[in-house]
Amino acid sequence: MGEGVLIGLDVGTTSSKAVVYTTEGQAVADGRAPTIWSTTPSGVQMDARDLLAGAIEAVNQALAQTSSVAVLGLGVASMGESGVLLDRHGQPVAPVIAWHDTRDRVELAELDARLGADTFSARTGLPFLPQWSLTKHHWLVRHHLEATEAVRRLNIGEWIVLGLGGEEASELSLASRTGWLDLATRTWWAESLSATEMKESLLPPLVTAGTALGGVANSEVSTALADAVLTVAGHDHQAAAVGAGAVHAGDELDSCGTAEALVRTVQPNLPEETIAELARAGITTGWHVLAQRWCLLDGTEGGRTLQRVRALLGEDGEDLDALDAAALAVSPLDVRGLVLEVTSERVVVKGANENTRPEHIWRSALEHVTREAKLTHVAMSRLSGPLRQLVVTGGWSNSRALLHVKRDMLGPLERSGVSQAGCWGAALLAGLAAGVYETTDQFPDPA
Repeated sequence: MGEGVLIGLDVGTTSSKAVVYTTEGQAVADGRAPTIWSTTPSGVQMDARDLLAGAIEAVNQALAQTSSVAVLGLGVASMGESGVLLDRHGQPVAPVIAWHDTRDRVELAELDARLGADTFSARTGLPFLPQWSLTKHHWLVRHHLEATEAVRRLNIGEWIVLGLGGEEASELSLASRTGWLDLATRTWWAESLSATEMKESLLPPLVTAGTALGGVANSEVSTALADAVLTVAGHDHQAAAVGAGAVHAGDELDSCGTAEALVRTVQPNLPEETIAELARAGITTGWHVLAQRWCLLDGTEGGRTLQRVRALLGEDGEDLDALDAAALAVSPLDVRGLVLEVTSERVVVKGANENTRPEHIWRSALEHVTREAKLTHVAMSRLSGPLRQLVVTGGWSNSRALLHVKRDMLGPLERSGVSQAGCWGAALLAGLAAGVYETTDQFPDPA
């Protein structure tokens, strides 16, 4: 196993995943713990302490499968937008609102009246939606008296690092998802702070992912972590781009999971009008986990749509290869009249007749979700410059038929062999923090 290992921890919406890697990139052990949400009359939220406990459980599970191993570094990537408010003892004082919760619509409307949607998007790089941290924070200070007494506010990955014993910091890719960061100047935007009752003193200093943030000092964590260097590895999608090797300007990661995310690495020099136009197309612009890079990001419900179509067809995971093979043999003429109508409640196939077979519907579904992704793909190239390479990863990249349709619609692509790209990216950034790699150019090629 070599002289030491790295751990990548991805704290996500569904679970916390921890993977132990050699410094050459071989995965040797892993652990997982569920992310526990609760549904309340206000919306979906969690207790930050439960999230920290789950992250520790995932890491301990992974390390329990190894023996006599020295952990050099641990990097924490995470979901964005959600945040943790802490008192002067470092304890959470309010619930963590889910990133996808929309209880903050009133606060969003007030933000529009104060700043204007276009100004907000041009300054922050974010579409004007009830998703970002600032309006969730505004809702909390209005509805939870304890929130007004907070002395620190951290993003999820930053909270986990602190809970493990590390230092406080605001990592740039996560800060870019708050709505408080002025994208161009890389400083906190005073007007958005004021508009949402946020004090700048609650926000720690800004750092780039891969910055060393101290060591482990939590007795609940395996003693194998005693000498590990901690770092915030940033937003999970950007960490996945690093893990999959899509790290150069013009590289794009197509992460085909339950939600499909398109992540384009670009130079940090787009003008405000271009940033605003990207936002109007639903594409975020923010600082990358890579130093001196920006990241364009947009997502679709592609993976979830495919899951629902498979359920509609009565298929299970074991039948995917056969269904793909049949769909690849389908003539385009056979699916020309089929149309998928997708809502939050259901998927409806229109245009089917007595000759329509499961493979026709599957081929039509693959083309439907790829057309959705193509809208973002084309907009990114039009507004930020040409594509250098397209790297596809995630569970749905196992579908041969989906990759075939993507090549037809999007052009040449490479399928990444990295099974947990977010964890590997987090581990690489931990290696950077620990001095295993001096620069990102020394990162091992993805498997």
